[in-house]
Amino acid sequence: MARRIDVRGGGGVRLAAWEFADPPKAEGGPEGAVLLLHGLMGRAAHWADTARWLSTRHRAVALDLRGHGRSERPVDGPFTREAYVADAQAAVEQLGLAPVTLVGHAMGALVAWQLAARRPDLVRALVICEMRASALGVAGRREWGEWFNSWPVPFATLADVRKWFGEDDPALERPKPARGDFYAEVMAERSDGWRPVFSRRQMLLARETYARDAHWEDLALVRCPTLVVRGLDGELGRAEAQEMVRVLPRGVYAEVHDAGHFVHYDQPDAWRHEVERFLEAALPA
Repeated sequence: MARRIDVRGGGGVRLAAWEFADPPKAEGGPEGAVLLLHGLMGRAAHWADTARWLSTRHRAVALDLRGHGRSERPVDGPFTREAYVADAQAAVEQLGLAPVTLVGHAMGALVAWQLAARRPDLVRALVICEMRASALGVAGRREWGEWFNSWPVPFATLADVRKWFGEDDPALERPKPARGDFYAEVMAERSDGWRPVFSRRQMLLARETYARDAHWEDLALVRCPTLVVRGLDGELGRAEAQEMVRVLPRGVYAEVHDAGHFVHYDQPDAWRHEVERFLEAALPA
């Protein structure tokens, strides 16, 4: 089960956090707390399976970042790296999670390592999944805008959502059913069909704030044990991932076979194996 906890982020933005356990842990497990941060267009619910197995040994909390899930979508933002880091810090402090283990996917991983770099007193360990430290390129906004415009919204059914994102999307080289499942989680039924729960304009603004810059300097400031995980067919290349591990003072590398960008959806058992092995070594008993 999961229970919602309200948090006030930077500027007073209302954020929804979700604590996963059966029953929820009130004070935290024997090995402390974990905060899970989703990627761009994601939501806390994407972490449900991961949070449930983490909750057997930790207090597991997933956060809907601003503009995502059930959190507030302020019309004027801001949707910047600084705002997202402030939101994650607010969740850690208001929920009493420190020192916390941060687990982040894509943009959420960048938020996690920037928080760890700036507030090492709050973070005891870090898991980075499928996020590059290099700049993603200036062409991204135009390409993403064109991709958003290609979505055949509204979708008539959730089955149509899964089929388009998992099979029919022209951006795909081959079918990826897990990708369809991922996007089905971020759709809501409206009067005319199924539409995304987020503003695509706001997602473009958010991506713009981190895509143009490299993030190696912040990465080098992370002092806690850090696992860098990539899918063998993901967006983070092996050479860059290994360089990230080299730059990190206490970095560990792992790759998951038969997985793409959505590692925790593509290969949940292998993902769990790598994360649990890392946490067992990184966290004191």
